[in-house]
Amino acid sequence: MTIAIVGLGYVGLSLSCLLSKDNNVISVDIDQRKVGLIERGISPIADAKIEAYLKSEAAKLHVTSDAPAAYEIADYVVIATPTDYDEGTHRFDTSSIDDVLATVESCNPKAMVIIKSTIPVGYTEAASHRHPGLSIIFSPEFLREGHALEDNLNPSRIIVGITKEGDRTAAERFARLLLESSETKSAPIMVMGVSEAEAVKLFANTYLALRVSFFNELDTYA
Repeated sequence: MTIAIVGLGYVGLSLSCLLSKDNNVISVDIDQRKVGLIERGISPIADAKIEAYLKSEAAKLHVTSDAPAAYEIADYVVIATPTDYDEGTHRFDTSSIDDVLATVESCNPKAMVIIKSTIPVGYTEAASHRHPGLSIIFSPEFLREGHALEDNLNPSRIIVGITKEGDRTAAERFARLLLESSETKSAPIMVMGVSEAEAVKLFANTYLALRVSFFNELDTYA
């Protein structure tokens, strides 16, 4: 299985390390510095397991800035690009995802696209309407900064959201790829509607932020 992973932050790089254990992974990033570091077996982010993996297994990762070349041969294209939230407009910046979708549609519409970036509820369904030639699913990540590969190796659950029933089989196949490369083989795979999956991610983020705020208030009180 050939998998192109776009974006080499915590999500993209940890997924690249995870999936390259058993698959042909091509990691894509526009940042030449990151590409150069990874080619030399150096992690551009602070994560002990990623650093150890790249020191010993860097040769398994193919890293490039030539996105179209990677997409053309991919069975799956995983998007893990930044979607920073703008406090002024109260919107996620999904322009990087839009660019990837347009490129994939033009050079390899047969590839299934998996969005891993954090996005607003309704984005994937709207993107599917804008790109009717693509099969697009959403699969949220639940990772801790600095422990991304560890969390990918030991997932609590694997969620995939589909826009149409015809994508269920391919979505389940991708979820099994994640499970097969993990160390926790018993994690449940949950397939649901794409808007529900998007909501799960945002609700989980909101809960974690609320928990931090709550304990900060307790600390202030104490």
